[in-house]
Amino acid sequence: MVNSPEQLDLRSKVGQLFLIGIAGPELDTATRELIEDIRPGGVCLFARNIREAKQTRELLDGIREMSAIEPFLSLDQEGGLVDRLRRIMTPMPAANKIKTADDARRHGNLIAEATRMLGFNTDFAPVVDVIDAKREKDNNGLYSRAFGSDANKATELAGAFLSELQNGGILGCIKHFPGLGAAAVDSHEELPSVDIDDAELETTDLLPYRKLIETSDPAFVMVAHAAFPHSKYQTKDTDGRNLPSSLNGEFLTNLLRNDLDFKGISITDDLEMGAILKNYGIGRACVLAVNAGEDMLAICADRDNIAAGRDAVIEAVASGEISIERIDEAVARIDKVRLLISPPTEFNSKRLAELSDEIAEFNQHLNR
Repeated sequence: MVNSPEQLDLRSKVGQLFLIGIAGPELDTATRELIEDIRPGGVCLFARNIREAKQTRELLDGIREMSAIEPFLSLDQEGGLVDRLRRIMTPMPAANKIKTADDARRHGNLIAEATRMLGFNTDFAPVVDVIDAKREKDNNGLYSRAFGSDANKATELAGAFLSELQNGGILGCIKHFPGLGAAAVDSHEELPSVDIDDAELETTDLLPYRKLIETSDPAFVMVAHAAFPHSKYQTKDTDGRNLPSSLNGEFLTNLLRNDLDFKGISITDDLEMGAILKNYGIGRACVLAVNAGEDMLAICADRDNIAAGRDAVIEAVASGEISIERIDEAVARIDKVRLLISPPTEFNSKRLAELSDEIAEFNQHLNR
């Protein structure tokens, strides 16, 4: 494996900025060709890729073995509505079922042990969006995915989960920065306009980020596709539209890096969501995201979109629209976090079955 980003050519450097999805459950010829072409910094599996425990481990081992650089092998394993392992293990509880820090730690421990044995090294969890009583009515798809009912409780529970997850050898990610709890629509469909002022943003939505970045050292922050029209950080694109936070340097560079002092990897939410594709298209979105300060770009399904995004970034570097220094900065952050990757534990189908039983017992405990 290549051990230093200085050894990479431009195509390989840009590839490292991409976290991609693959089509199916096997490392077939088309999937191998995609990975060899893009040379991605990471691969994210979804339910379509996960059919059996042994098959999942073999798929991830195969991706790792064919990658010139150790990849982030990831999934969104939150529990509840977002449970990529439900085909192969007892379904895990949703975050809003967790009421104590001890239970949050147990949740993180179960996920860490199971996912690491399956071959993963990264989990895009926990959600730290704040859903308080005033926000429960909003149809943004987040209600059951959020910990606690206020900013302090969300921070406490998500922090306990994150610490146990990362102590178990799985890199964690807090999301969706700077906070989607007050969004009235789902960014999978269209661009949310989060109608809160900076006072509410600071005391509610940013509080978990500020505290967890200080105390829990999350490897990743995932940035939302959302507009905040009443915030001083909101800027407009060249067409006069509110620029989504995931493409906005005021949020990414000034707030996340300079104010919150985040040193890890900032990654976009999936750029194939309606909030982005309907307004910018994949290539333009990738260029805007990199220039805004994103380190990794998530494109989770369409291989043509993945290639188009990669090509757009390379062309933008060639034209001078993106500086090579910005690419090198992102690659250096990715490389630094990569040093934290833990190897998978030995595959053990018996232990996975025991974990399924433990998850069932945990669910019963939460429902008492």
